[in-house]
Amino acid sequence: MANSKKAKKAVLDFSNHIRWFWVLFLVGTLSVILIFLLASWGAFGEMPDHTVLENPKTNLATEIISSDGVTLGKFYFNDNRTPVDYDELPQHLIDALIATEDARFHGHAGIDARGTLRAIFKMGRGGGASTISQQLAKQLFTKQVSDSKFERGFQKVKEWIIATRLERQYTKEEIIAQYFNIYDFLNNADGIRSASRIYFGKEPSELELKESAMLVGMFKNSALYNPRRNPVGVKNRRNVVLGQMEKYGYISEKLKDSLQETELDLRYTPESHREGIATYFREYLRDFMKKWTNDETNRKPDGTKYNINSDGLKVYTTIDSRMQQYAEDAVQQHMPRLQAEFFHQNTPKRNPTAPFLELTTGAIDTLMWRSMRQSERWRHMKYDLKKSDKEIEGSFYKPVQVSIFKWKEGKPSEIDTIMKPIDSMRYYKSFLRTGMMSMDPQTGHVKAWVGGMNYRHFQYDMVKQGKRQIGSTFKPLVYAAAIDQLHASPCDEYPDTPFCIEAGKYGNPEEWCPKNSSHEYGGTRTLKNALANSVNTVTARLIDKVGPETVVDLAKKLGVESDLLPVPSIALGTPDLSVYEMVGAYSTFANQGVYTKPVMVTSIQDKNGTILYQFSPETKDVLSEETAYVTVKLLEGVTQYGSGARLRTKGADAYRADYREIITGYPYEFTNPIAGKTGTTQNQSDGWFMGMVPNLVTGVWVGAEDRAAHFASITYGQGAAMALPIWALYMKSCYANESLAISKEEFEEPEGLSINVDCSKVGTTVIDDAEDEEIPDDLDFN
Repeated sequence: MANSKKAKKAVLDFSNHIRWFWVLFLVGTLSVILIFLLASWGAFGEMPDHTVLENPKTNLATEIISSDGVTLGKFYFNDNRTPVDYDELPQHLIDALIATEDARFHGHAGIDARGTLRAIFKMGRGGGASTISQQLAKQLFTKQVSDSKFERGFQKVKEWIIATRLERQYTKEEIIAQYFNIYDFLNNADGIRSASRIYFGKEPSELELKESAMLVGMFKNSALYNPRRNPVGVKNRRNVVLGQMEKYGYISEKLKDSLQETELDLRYTPESHREGIATYFREYLRDFMKKWTNDETNRKPDGTKYNINSDGLKVYTTIDSRMQQYAEDAVQQHMPRLQAEFFHQNTPKRNPTAPFLELTTGAIDTLMWRSMRQSERWRHMKYDLKKSDKEIEGSFYKPVQVSIFKWKEGKPSEIDTIMKPIDSMRYYKSFLRTGMMSMDPQTGHVKAWVGGMNYRHFQYDMVKQGKRQIGSTFKPLVYAAAIDQLHASPCDEYPDTPFCIEAGKYGNPEEWCPKNSSHEYGGTRTLKNALANSVNTVTARLIDKVGPETVVDLAKKLGVESDLLPVPSIALGTPDLSVYEMVGAYSTFANQGVYTKPVMVTSIQDKNGTILYQFSPETKDVLSEETAYVTVKLLEGVTQYGSGARLRTKGADAYRADYREIITGYPYEFTNPIAGKTGTTQNQSDGWFMGMVPNLVTGVWVGAEDRAAHFASITYGQGAAMALPIWALYMKSCYANESLAISKEEFEEPEGLSINVDCSKVGTTVIDDAEDEEIPDDLDFN
């Protein structure tokens, strides 16, 4: 009887345990269901709705694309992200991701039940249970991962729900592409496209297997597995990924073993606003885009302004990445050699006031004081920090740690040192700068734009922003006006004798009597010979015949935007103009008299590919085909036997070795038709060369920031020595790449040409020695 009671009690106790088990199980299950329901209703924080899931909010960089389809750079604040489609990802990159992060990716609907149960039973020690979909949900919709385990649990629930919704919203392929595009790989590498470009210098489709494995390995923790700071750890992690790929049959054991022995082979290519290709052009484009977005006619569908840093615009430009690289290479080949000679001439022993010449100590102090007040340092301390003028000025004389620019083995480099800001300013004033622009005269498409030597240290753009005295490069405009107005021929002869324009004529306050730079006179010259050798007396006679107003009017029609005084001295190049203006003007001669406004942007698209802007060419007839052609024939004389003849000859071989070293790349030995003009301003402060072939016009300027910093003699200070070598090196590279199709043909002769351009049978003229590199190609501006 007692045993029966005990047995009955045991059965009741067991039944109670069963009952409580089911109660707890049901309560737990209902609680979990309730938690998921509450989470889906937004009780634990806002949940993304259908429209947000369809268009997740991610910051996308604006991409700048060259005419040959290469990304030149991007505009962004924090997120350097440019999305790619699934079909742009190599298969081994996808395989590496699935093998490492979610082996059953194609078999679940957002939550891996097996993996979740394993993680629960092993308390996370057997690996995490997050699927790729959950990780994407976390990346997209978890702004800040909570440190609290309790709060993190609710965040996990939300991520699970979002993951299942993402699985319903997108295909598996779209989820993988989004995950690769959203992840931050550090070092401004937001998304797989930036990561592959920054770490390996290539597009995602070009990644090798071991490179894909390294990038996938970073998904575990990019802060820990940073290739630049922890290459050993990254290599170990990459090898884990390769092991996972072998485990799941994506690669063979032999391939895994061989790849695990290799190094990372990083090719770190940082993408920042101050590095990379076409930096000066990109800054011009930033200003262009700001103006475009501020235009009220350019708005999003919701009426708000486009943000160039986060709306994922695509800006298609006319810049050819190959020609841009050739232009930058030409600058970096020539400028270090020219700079070395400049430093040699400006040692304290040779020039106690270096880098300035012909300035007193007081004048230099005034120049430096003015430069201080125009500096960014002054602006920042004055307006941002609200410092007094006395405090600001005093700061320029206190040593600070700086990183300064230096040419090293022909390449830009930096040196960390201690220097007073005032000394740093003077140091930078000792550097020669450059500006270069190249354009197709028929289309107006700008192919290359080099605003300086190194944007990080010299940010003032000398293509469009900077304007400098142009010297003899302005003379062809005077000759063109004479051809247009007087029907002048290159073979017409003018006396090379002293000439004056009397006071009062053309508003001239005093008598104007320009001198030839050689101070030699006598005989007669054809116009072709006079322009080839920059003879000032002949140019003065021409502007007296056509009048300064006519020349100014022509310059304006040729795209010159700067103010020009209608005085006789403009004939000799006294105005300050930009490389941009000069290239546009010269292009009119090459384009049979039709001015085409330079074009830099062909179209702008939004992130979905919708065209928001498409350029319309701006052209106008300025000169007759005949006038333009005759001007070109005049300019051909400059490279045949004038100041640009070194493009064709080997004459400099007769000069001393150190001189030949400065003329970079000489001899050039071009044989095709080239029209051009050198220019050298007074005291050799500015050196110019404008060069043209039928389908490409290129202008180059070289000079220091201050006109008082210049070469002491015309030997190195003329345009033929400072600027022409850059043009020649650039054109050599362009011609070597036959796919660019840069013309070597004759300029097209118009039908019914009525002006004689063949001067071979014209009477005796004065011919200069084309090999005399000492003869300046400009005049004394007195």
